[in-house]
Amino acid sequence: MIQSTGIISSHPVVTESDETDELATDVEWRKAAVTPVLHGGRLDRALVDAAPEFSRSYLQQLIEAGLVQVNAQVVRKASCKVKAGDSLLIELRPTPQSQAFAPQSMPLEVVFEDEHILVINKPAGLVVHPAPGNWSGTLLNGLLAYDKSIASVPRAGIVHRLDKDTSGLMVVARSRAVMDQLVRAIAAREVSRQYLAIAHRPWAGPPLKTVDVPIGRDPRNRLRMAVVDLEKHSGKTAKTDFILLANGDAGCLVRCILHTGRTHQIRVHMASLGHPLVADSVYGGSCLPVMARQALHAVRLAFAHPVTGKAMVFQAPPPADFDLLLRFWGLRYNPAEWA
Repeated sequence: MIQSTGIISSHPVVTESDETDELATDVEWRKAAVTPVLHGGRLDRALVDAAPEFSRSYLQQLIEAGLVQVNAQVVRKASCKVKAGDSLLIELRPTPQSQAFAPQSMPLEVVFEDEHILVINKPAGLVVHPAPGNWSGTLLNGLLAYDKSIASVPRAGIVHRLDKDTSGLMVVARSRAVMDQLVRAIAAREVSRQYLAIAHRPWAGPPLKTVDVPIGRDPRNRLRMAVVDLEKHSGKTAKTDFILLANGDAGCLVRCILHTGRTHQIRVHMASLGHPLVADSVYGGSCLPVMARQALHAVRLAFAHPVTGKAMVFQAPPPADFDLLLRFWGLRYNPAEWA
């Protein structure tokens, strides 16, 4: 949408004196050009596309501070309309957020890669994308170190996320065109994402249960999500299928199939059934000696290759802590059931 040239220089253009340069050695300047797609749109929206690693509120603050130029003229209104061909110059001040897109070497389990995509098996405990409190050490930082060219792709090619403490499979785009195709496929529900969950309490009733209820911010606690009534609260439709795989005296192993991709969807829907995930304290789960993070693993990922159209199917066996919990509760997991 915006053709960005990336980081132009680690120093600003000096127009007055050497002293100016010394005072702004940590300032990053970014240039971009508005394409016809964004013609007539707001300036702040154009900046989000030009610098996708930054929040809209942060970019609005830059506008108000006079740190954004349109066609070499300072503009201080986020609502200012831009036109196709307008040149943008953004002065990014040094903040933890502005330094979030730094490459950081880290071990990555790459399940598959070609010139178009990466499929990653994310470990539990790894944050996917920089955010307040986690501006570094994220999967995004690791991807930038793994493939320098991916820096030109918004959000380093990340098209869907897993919670910090959820392990398992993710697909990453290595170009903007591939990213756009994957985003369309996810929106069209053409990407199959299936999970394993270990939850408290024995399963009762039919082995297949479908939960089709909206999810939104919990009106009593804005730090968590909840099942909501759309006539009273804001939220989005959400649908998940749950299939019992193994049952025990203390809990159950469940296969989860997402039909939508809402924040904390599986965790909220399982809690609504009376089966909070083990160690998911946010939604009523309790930690156990062998499991200190929410017992959720993205075990299977299937989609049509965004370029070749070939059917791609990936499976990632549960990690060690997940296996320990299964044995601790006497639950059986059979990978052959996923063939």
